[in-house]
Amino acid sequence: MSLIRRSNVFDPFSLDLWDPFEGFPFGSGSSNNSLFPSLPRTSSETAAFAGARIDWKETPEAHVFKADIPGLKKEEVKVEVEDGNILQISGERNKEQEEKTDTWHRVERSSGRFMRRFRLPENAKTEQIRAAMENGVLTVTVPKEEAMKPEVKSIQISG
Repeated sequence: MSLIRRSNVFDPFSLDLWDPFEGFPFGSGSSNNSLFPSLPRTSSETAAFAGARIDWKETPEAHVFKADIPGLKKEEVKVEVEDGNILQISGERNKEQEEKTDTWHRVERSSGRFMRRFRLPENAKTEQIRAAMENGVLTVTVPKEEAMKPEVKSIQISG
């Protein structure tokens, strides 16, 4: 029995990403007849898929999303709105080319596709979304509609 474990759910540096549905016929495991074919199949695909870390904050004027995607150019990232209220951020990080003379000792940087989706609130102005990328950080700004102020009308009291 080896004392070194290659996969551990509680180890953040584990080589695998835990998949709670692995082995189930409806899950994202390696079954070819999965009901969810768009989900990633291998643990390395899953790691890349889940690898985009995104913060979402709300200001009085807008919803602001910030994604850490180092090493990618803006041409390799897509920001889209689906069905009028789903913000989708996706892209692909290509694997570094292997040379026959290279000896790799450790590979920790993820490669592959990633995609994150967010349901926007009803007050989002999706036609005015802006996106900018600087120093490996993608910032997506979704302006908000101003809250309607209730109109107050005075009523004359008779009598």
